Amino acid sequence: MTTFKWIRLYGIIAISLLANPLSLSAETLEHAIDTQVKTDISAQKSQQQVDTLSGETSQMLAEYREVLRQTGSLRAYNDQLDKLVTSQKKELDSINVQLRNIETTQRDIVPLMLKMIDAMAQFVALDIPFLPEERRNRIAQLQTLMDRADVTLAEKYRRILEAYQVETEYGRTIEAYQGDLVSEEDIRTVDFLRIGRVSLYYQTLDGLEVGLWDPQSEQWQVLASEYRQAVDQGLKVAKKQLPPDLLVLPLRTVEVAR
Repeated sequence: MTTFKWIRLYGIIAISLLANPLSLSAETLEHAIDTQVKTDISAQKSQQQVDTLSGETSQMLAEYREVLRQTGSLRAYNDQLDKLVTSQKKELDSINVQLRNIETTQRDIVPLMLKMIDAMAQFVALDIPFLPEERRNRIAQLQTLMDRADVTLAEKYRRILEAYQVETEYGRTIEAYQGDLVSEEDIRTVDFLRIGRVSLYYQTLDGLEVGLWDPQSEQWQVLASEYRQAVDQGLKVAKKQLPPDLLVLPLRTVEVAR
């Protein structure tokens, strides 16, 4: 019991004694004191209960606010998930459509690629015979590639286009290389000079003989000695041993029937 409460109790007793000092007995005084003490204890307990309830209420309010915050966060998260699911469904539908289109494209493009390889093989066979082994090997590799299951369709198509690009470049360049000249008499190693796809010349290693491929007869023709210097100059230009210059060389072309 606090000092203030005792002072109040003593004041009540004092007032009672002053009002009627003879009428109060010791028993009455003790009863009054007990009553006041009980009242104060009851008030103290009530205050403690109030304090406890106040603390519990504050805690519940804080928990309620936290639940509201989490609910708001979960609602926003669920809304975002709904949007993601909707977007993924649309993407899945798009992928399914693309897969169906790919299957159709594969059915259409595979025959096209086979025709492209066959057309290249025919073209090489009819072209002037430069780098014959290299070009035939390239075509054979493409034919083998088409039968491989571990190579994607896109890679097969890329390799075919790459081969076409190489063949196209032949028509815009000059080239010098060494190879075998096959004739009815023998096989000789010579230097070849290719001028685009227009002409193909050869020069023996001793430089004493030069020749030209005749597409009309599909045979090699020996050129006059006056062309030795021109062919030799062309070989040096192709090897970048001389700067580009005007070359005076004979040409043989296929006559087109009218």
